[in-house]
Amino acid sequence: MQIRAISLDLDDTLWPIAPIVQRAEQRLHDWLLQHCPPVAAAYPIAGMRALRERIAEENPQLAHDYTAQRKLSLSAALRPHGYGEDTMEAAFDAFYAARNEVELYADALPALQRLAARLPLVSLSNGNADLGRIGLRHLFADCVSAREFGTAKPAPEIFHEACRRLGLAPQQVLHVGDDPLLDVHGARGAGLPTVWLNRDGLAWSQPQRADLEFRTLTELADWLELRQAA
Repeated sequence: MQIRAISLDLDDTLWPIAPIVQRAEQRLHDWLLQHCPPVAAAYPIAGMRALRERIAEENPQLAHDYTAQRKLSLSAALRPHGYGEDTMEAAFDAFYAARNEVELYADALPALQRLAARLPLVSLSNGNADLGRIGLRHLFADCVSAREFGTAKPAPEIFHEACRRLGLAPQQVLHVGDDPLLDVHGARGAGLPTVWLNRDGLAWSQPQRADLEFRTLTELADWLELRQAA
């Protein structure tokens, strides 16, 4: 492998996503209780989650765009109670602010700093995190999101977009992610070498394994530094 850049998944690679979503759902519910009590009563947290899932199923064209799904579900909840688009945007802002209050894995920031000192990094995510709000944007040469690009992993096109922005061939960009299907299978199909970040020591579930497997990003940074020193 002649690695000249690294593409990185975000959710469950740099931070655990489940507690973030739970906190954001609670923040949204608290906001609705304060500003739109009838909607909060009609859609408690579990009900709002079910509504968003239904909206996603009914709108497969938005499968790559979690922001659009969330806004559409909020509009569906608010409109019958007489609330308009301004209220929907304010409710989404409350949710989205909490969505970007991430708690990095302990290894993530030091490893990112080490990696970024050696190679260009590009984020490649199906989620809607904002690295600028989170405070990590300065470590990345570019950011590619499914929402902005219009196609989600594991489609090869989004991996190729990351390579295009870097000005590199796919075989020169090492993709790192936690998901065997979305990250490893998707990147392999696009011609990128792959790292499975297997933080929980899970069994492999796909036909073809990743080129490399690490438990932490520290191990990846160690591997890269040893490789470049050789």
